[in-house]
Amino acid sequence: MNTILEQINDWLKEMLVEAVMDNLTGMFDLVNMRVGSIASEVGTSPADFSPGVFSLIRNVSETVIMPIAGIILTFICTWELIQLLIEHNNLANFDTWLIFKWIFKTFVAVMLITNCFDITMAVFDVAQRVINSSGGVIAGNTAVSDTMLETLESTVSAMNLGPLLGLYMQSFIIRITMFALSTTIFVIVYGRMVEIYLMTSLAPIPFATFGNREQSQIGQNYLRSLIALGFQGFLILICVGIYAVLIQSVSISSDVVTSLWIIVGYTVLLVFTLFKTGSLAKSVLNAH
Repeated sequence: MNTILEQINDWLKEMLVEAVMDNLTGMFDLVNMRVGSIASEVGTSPADFSPGVFSLIRNVSETVIMPIAGIILTFICTWELIQLLIEHNNLANFDTWLIFKWIFKTFVAVMLITNCFDITMAVFDVAQRVINSSGGVIAGNTAVSDTMLETLESTVSAMNLGPLLGLYMQSFIIRITMFALSTTIFVIVYGRMVEIYLMTSLAPIPFATFGNREQSQIGQNYLRSLIALGFQGFLILICVGIYAVLIQSVSISSDVVTSLWIIVGYTVLLVFTLFKTGSLAKSVLNAH
């Protein structure tokens, strides 16, 4: 009888060990893949990230938004001329160079609005250069290594049936949690790129405001927001570098449950800091 019970116990234990390792291996593979791809995704320019979407956004910006920006620019330039005449007593006390100044300002404003898409892309090209340069400095393996998994398996195999059953339930919960976290990471990284496309599509309108000192605050804030979006990728890369250092410091000890929840905690911390990168970049550049 004891032999039969021992065989049943060994069979259940073997089945639970396999189930636990299957949960943990799938969980780690999913998170490792998602975190490991962040550096390459944030280091990709908007034109290369999705050429089809980029072409669509550029076409919409130049054919739909540009005429609206032209109307705004015309109104602003006309208002500037009216203000110029009023300020100098209806040309009673007027210097000729002021007309040339107005012509020059109008010329610059037209050039800005004509090349606004190229200017916005130049902002992101500079940001991507910083991100790609940082990628070589902020190096670190974000993956839970095979050695850690082997140590984990040997530790789990030495556990009794009762604790092993509890570990299986926790590993199932952890796997669902990590799947949700990896999905959130995907949303944050791809959401940033969608926000870049949306901001770029409206570029002609804020660029049209540079012809007037008061209204130029709109264009200046737009440029600050663009720069913040670009350097948000740099902050995301910093977060991944910190995560890489923290995840490699985890050692699988006899207390397997604690080690697993520490890894989950570091991943939650990564997601939280990724959420904060956008607002942090805007606060640094005073964009709103």
